[in-house]
Amino acid sequence: MPKSTPAAKKVASPQAAADEHVSAPTAVAAAPAPEPVSPETLKAPLTGVTPPTPRKPSRAAAKYFVPQAETPVPAPTSRFADRFAPPRPPTRQMNNLEVDTPRQAHKADPKLANAWKSKAGRELTEAEVLAMPEAEYMNDKQLEFFRAKLQALKDDLLSNAGETTEHLREDTSIVPDPADRATIEEEHALELRTRDRERKLLKKISQSLARIDSGEYGFCDETGEPIGLGRLIARPTATLSLEAQQRRELKQKMFGD
Repeated sequence: MPKSTPAAKKVASPQAAADEHVSAPTAVAAAPAPEPVSPETLKAPLTGVTPPTPRKPSRAAAKYFVPQAETPVPAPTSRFADRFAPPRPPTRQMNNLEVDTPRQAHKADPKLANAWKSKAGRELTEAEVLAMPEAEYMNDKQLEFFRAKLQALKDDLLSNAGETTEHLREDTSIVPDPADRATIEEEHALELRTRDRERKLLKKISQSLARIDSGEYGFCDETGEPIGLGRLIARPTATLSLEAQQRRELKQKMFGD
């Protein structure tokens, strides 16, 4: 009986092996589906987790580190709203001039308040005139005091004008140096401008003396209110009260001369 030979092994070609590998179903393990997370789990705080601690800057970095102030974020604006919105009131600056401080009433010295009764008007001092009662405003003693004050100021201005005339008459020497000559001419021009301002002041003094004679001295030309002893002592030629003078200066700034 003849022996059976083993079946010959089939040798497959490389192309057939590749086709067989591709056509064979690949077993892919399916990933498990994630479990749903409840809202309570999301809101619960984390336990057992420590936040990272911030690192401290080194000494060299801390030396040049400058903390910056937080700048406020401006509120969103609308061009249309800003254009047609009513004007905002001006902000008031709190400076020393605008702060309203309570003024203390001036208490007159009783010794000075009665000094005018025993002295002549030209012999009174400024403190004694200020201490006089308000009922005696622009009485004969006060008018005599201001008349003497204005006359002394007028005599002083006339004396200065005479000295300037003599000075300009004597200083007629010719200086060869142009720089020195320019300096002398500048001094003369400055002195002449000063005398010109004093000339205008002389005119106001004469008008004030005439107001004393007519009984109008010490009262405002616009409102008829008393100008005040303090203002008249500081400026004897004043014809307006402080409020009227401020209104006039404001009008001049707004509308010009």
